[in-house]
Amino acid sequence: MELNLPKPIVEVAWLSRNWNHPDLVILDASYHLPSTGRDAKTEFLEDHIPRARFFDFHNVICDLNSDLPHMMPNEKVFSTEVEKLGVSNDSKIVVYDSVGMFSAPRAWWMFRAMGHDEVAVLNGGLPAWEQFALPDESGEAYEIKKGTFRANPRKDFFVNKEFVSSILDKEGIKIIDARSQDRFNALKPEPREGLRSGHIPGSKNLPYKYLLQHQNMLDVPSLQRAFRQHAGECDQVVFSCGSGVTACILALGAEMAGYKNISVYDGSWTEWGQDESLPVES
Repeated sequence: MELNLPKPIVEVAWLSRNWNHPDLVILDASYHLPSTGRDAKTEFLEDHIPRARFFDFHNVICDLNSDLPHMMPNEKVFSTEVEKLGVSNDSKIVVYDSVGMFSAPRAWWMFRAMGHDEVAVLNGGLPAWEQFALPDESGEAYEIKKGTFRANPRKDFFVNKEFVSSILDKEGIKIIDARSQDRFNALKPEPREGLRSGHIPGSKNLPYKYLLQHQNMLDVPSLQRAFRQHAGECDQVVFSCGSGVTACILALGAEMAGYKNISVYDGSWTEWGQDESLPVES
């Protein structure tokens, strides 16, 4: 029976009916900030959704030659690593994280950037799954059959500092920052050492938590109101954050709200804030 994947969000009820479908790949894309003291892979081994595989965008599926954290890898690295997880071009993918709605959208956006659209985020993540007392697993995933994945990169899904610098004064393009108001307004120091405080000139602030309720995405009308207020009608919207993770929550919300031309600034404030040649507002 063919599996029809709701996109870009799936609910626990849908996954509980379909988790064992042969065409479905479930990926745990959990990531925790160093300040939390939590290790996502250790937690995965202790508890995960049945048949899930660990999608490590921080240590494995990333640009290991970059000094910046978890930057998007090239298509060869991405394809090689997701094949190891059993992903093929015809796979339907559901990604989740152990917080609820934090890092899974990053994995969702990475697949989209590599041309794979049959991917969705589990609303509420592992906490929502466990709330319904659904089965779980521990330990390493069972033997995985290697997939066959050929990436078809979309160059504008992730943008760099040169691109962002070039659009600071452009009409019709909005830059929206997912960090907290205190960090955006330089009222609180950055958690990473060596970064200036403030924000990209001309950018707007929409903290990612404003799009969530109990670690679930808001409904579509609420998302549309939030983005109308911060982005309005524009030709393109570019999302930034601390290191390119929570910006993807905004990308997910914007897609649900109907926006089409969406980009994520991969280096985000970790890159912009340490480069003294780049302008900063506070």
